[in-house]
Amino acid sequence: MQLIELRDYIGSELAVSRFRDYCPNGIQVEGRSEVCRIATGVTASQAVLEAATAWGADAILVHHGYFWRSEDASVTGIKKRRIAHLLQQDVSLLAYHLPLDAHPAMGNNVQLGKRLGFAEEGRFGEQDIAIYGRLFSSRSLADLKKGIAEALQREPQVIGDLKANLTRVAWCSGGGQGYFEQAITLGVDVFITGEVSEQCFHLAQETGVAFIAAGHHATERYGIQSLGEHLATKFGLQHRFFDQDNPI
Repeated sequence: MQLIELRDYIGSELAVSRFRDYCPNGIQVEGRSEVCRIATGVTASQAVLEAATAWGADAILVHHGYFWRSEDASVTGIKKRRIAHLLQQDVSLLAYHLPLDAHPAMGNNVQLGKRLGFAEEGRFGEQDIAIYGRLFSSRSLADLKKGIAEALQREPQVIGDLKANLTRVAWCSGGGQGYFEQAITLGVDVFITGEVSEQCFHLAQETGVAFIAAGHHATERYGIQSLGEHLATKFGLQHRFFDQDNPI
């Protein structure tokens, strides 16, 4: 398919135009016009770019791309090397941030909830990207911690009474720790995100609502894979996910 057709389809499917984001969503670096092979990855790191282009990707789709609102606009150093590699290989880079977090079927948060066995009841947070709901069956915090470690292949950081019984849960992949207070007001027993900030410890201790930091990268591996699989099925494209393990 044509690169522009791919961009337009994803833009429509993810409702890109409705989001106020911190980076451009869509084509960030333009490569060849014909796309047969798509690679996906969480972040457009040098390692992911090199692995994807070695495989023969025509376009690389990521959650974390370039040109963030607060970053230096100069194309130097690491950014120069990454962009130069894409241009030399004539490979496109497409990035989708908040639209991929929020999508009701392929989104990072929906996909994370499925893997952890949660039932969605509603949304909250910036542009409704975070989710609250319930566990399909009540379980202890210790049991939930074990289940998350097995599902994500990463040991989570946990603040709370491991013996506490949990029924209601809220979650937001990536750096969603700023939504912890909103989650508490929803009456949940535990909040799960990727990262933790200093104040989260005190909020958990003083409210009795458990907090779990399961890894920014680990919680955001699934939306981009789901998008890649969807595109491969719908348009007959070849797809491969390239993961670069990240303990953060």
